Order: sequence, then C-alpha cells, then structure tokens
Amino acid sequence: MGSLIIQEVIKDLTPKGIKQAKVVMLAGTSAGGTGVLLNIEKVSSQLEQLGAEAQVRGLVDSGWFLESKQQKAPECPDSISCTPTDAIKKGLRLWNGMIPEKCRQQYKRGEEWHCFFGHKLYSSLTSPLFVVQWLFDEEQLRVENIYLGGQTLSEQQWTYMQNLGKELKNSLKDVTAVFAPSCLSHTLITKSNWMDFQVKGTSLSRALQCWDKSLQEANKNSKTALKGCPFHLIDNCQWPQCNPTCPALIDQTTRQELTLLQVLAAMGLDLQKLGLDPKGEGSHLTGMVSNGG
Repeated sequence: MGSLIIQEVIKDLTPKGIKQAKVVMLAGTSAGGTGVLLNIEKVSSQLEQLGAEAQVRGLVDSGWFLESKQQKAPECPDSISCTPTDAIKKGLRLWNGMIPEKCRQQYKRGEEWHCFFGHKLYSSLTSPLFVVQWLFDEEQLRVENIYLGGQTLSEQQWTYMQNLGKELKNSLKDVTAVFAPSCLSHTLITKSNWMDFQVKGTSLSRALQCWDKSLQEANKNSKTALKGCPFHLIDNCQWPQCNPTCPALIDQTTRQELTLLQVLAAMGLDLQKLGLDPKGEGSHLTGMVSNGG
C-alpha cells in the first residue's frame, strides 16, 4: 500500500514541476527508512518514464535493521509476538508486498522477505543512498526484549547489546555514505538537535554536504577526490554511549540525566563482576565513555 501511495504522490507532483527537478530526495525514519530502501528504485524508474532527468537519492534514518536472534513461534498470532522476519512474511502474504525486482531475483520463492533488510538489499540498489543509523538502536533492542530502564538486564542481554554494535558496524562497512554514532537511541534527523551529533569530529549536516558534493563531482565525471570531506563515518569505539555527542539517557521518572553505568546498575547488572565498576581502576567502559573512544 505504501508503494502505491508513493506512486500516486509522484503523479500528483508531475504537473507541479517535479520533472524539472535536478534531485529528488526520498527520506524516511524507522519503518519509513525501510520504505525508502524498498521504493527508491521504483521512484527512480517512475520519474524516468515520465521523462524527468532528476537523480533520485535516498536518506534512510534508523531503518537499517538486522534479523532478530529471538526464536519465537512461527505461527505467531499478531505482529507484536512475531519476530520482524515472521511479521514481514505475514505482511507479504496478506498485502502482496512489493519487492525491488533486482533483489527479488536473488532469492527463491518464499524467501523474498530478505529484501526488507538493508544489508541484504543494498548491493542491488543503483540509486545513491545515505544511511543514518545509531549502532545501538533502541528499536532493534526492543525486538530482543531489551528495554533500557524498564526491566532487569541479564549478562546475556548485555553481551547481546555489545555484539549488536559490532554486527551493525560490519553490515555498514560497504555502504558508500553512512553516519553511524555509537549511541543508544532511535531516529536522528527528526530530533531538534540533530546537527549536534558527530562521528569522528564530523556532523551529519557536514557529511550530507560532502555526499552531495561527491555526487555532483561524479555527474561531472570529475576524478578529483574530496579531501577532508568525509561521508563514510562509523564510530570506532565499541561501547554504547562512548561517543561524547550521544543523546542523553534520561530517567523516565525523575527526568534526570543518567550515565550508561547508572542505567546498567539500576537494571540490576553486576558492574563489578563484569569489570565495569566505575570505582575500580581501569574500568574500560568508564574510560571510553569519558574520552569518546
């Protein structure tokens, strides 16, 4: 249904001058970001058929998900009790979901759900794409039944959180344009202070500007490298909140700002046992959080 709505929006914009545009940006956050991944090639093809010469670009914010590690019943009764993979399978059956053709061809019948995951779909896309993704996405954690501040946290869940950052980094390494801070949050471009966040000293606005310049140079067939203008930015530090520009963690009851260690302790994690005791010398996490990794 969403794909059909986008097609109709493009049709409505045709008499309003969209065919004269040089660039059309398709942007979305969370599930809307996944929608960008799924529809960008279709929009590009539609504009081409209309005779437009616009370059279609995509901005995906917090829509780059990984498959869940949770093993839930395959016959889950509703989307809440389903893993994302099972929910996607049900949705494809019920709504006859539209899958990008190039990606669909890579999978056998019944396996098309893979194309809803950015790291499976990305290689089949030809339109320029910029991915904005927190390395410790709260929605990804929620799928694994991890709610920061809302429950106890087991050692296994803490280990999963650490591994999530590594897995997301690995899935983004071949993405041409990416901005991935090592933070606990969900969605970025809709935050009022979105320009404050940085990766390796570069803000998202600067990275987007550099990406735009690189695409302009590519259209001119220029071979000049954009030195000092990066747009592939993934935090090196390994821990949640190790980037000093991360959004603050807020206690939902007192509305007071908390450190990551305070949140973990409040959730019952034995910090000393895990070598995270802030009072101990050589607390690796404390050092990394204080110096930004």
